[in-house]
Amino acid sequence: MADRPRRAAVVGRPVSHSLSPVLHRAAYAALGLTGWSYDALDLGAEDLPVLLAGLGEEWRGFSVTMPCKQAAVRVADTVGRLPALLGAANTLVRDDAGWRAENTDVAGIGMALQLAGIERVDTAAVVGAGGTAAAAAVALASLGARHVEVVVRDPARAQELTGVLGTLRVPAEVRRLDEVARPGRHAAGGLDAPLVVSTVPIDAQPALLDLGWRAGQTVLDVLYAPWPTPLAERVSAAGGRVVGGAEVLFWQATEQVELMTGHAAPIEPMRAALDAALGHGNGRS
Repeated sequence: MADRPRRAAVVGRPVSHSLSPVLHRAAYAALGLTGWSYDALDLGAEDLPVLLAGLGEEWRGFSVTMPCKQAAVRVADTVGRLPALLGAANTLVRDDAGWRAENTDVAGIGMALQLAGIERVDTAAVVGAGGTAAAAAVALASLGARHVEVVVRDPARAQELTGVLGTLRVPAEVRRLDEVARPGRHAAGGLDAPLVVSTVPIDAQPALLDLGWRAGQTVLDVLYAPWPTPLAERVSAAGGRVVGGAEVLFWQATEQVELMTGHAAPIEPMRAALDAALGHGNGRS
């Protein structure tokens, strides 16, 4: 299937570590999209409007990572339902109206959990309060969560996340990370939720290691490399189950491929490419 030139890329800072190019290029090759290319562009949020304003029609889509996810919503010509709710988009797709903001993180997190055998959840916890945490909240709500603990260093940062949960009519309790790790007279310690989603970067993980992990818990760590992360090792040592962020990366990318190209994502070739790269790449989506 010969194509006229089409371009896509992942944008964010830093992006040199991203495995999104591996997945998208594998998809193009399997689909026979010989005119398509996929690059990595190191950009900050302030650069995104300038980038989009100067692009030719050959540009069809962007995977958006930090720190550009909120900016992607602001610069888009149209905004899909999920990014409008979250205030964050991990995908920009070109259509007849211009650039459309979408969010495939929710689907990626939901698929990762369901494939780990979690079809319903009553109580869960989210560690962190950024755009990925908000996507996790929506995924948890779709699995039936009726109560979500939000664990953060600074409760003021949780306002947008609790706002999302409020819109979804899911009660939320905000807890300070230091109080959970080292409870005082007026604070219960540890995380009792049977399902925990950690969205914090690798350099913040040491603060999570003493949260009273136990057998019977499932922890989704949205990081995928270096793997296993310190958190994954601690949870596994305590007898808990860990779901790695490579699954989130994979499934959100399959949706992006479909949005950008209009073709169903080729699952097996994309999976093979990711497996090969994870022996062992490093980074985030």
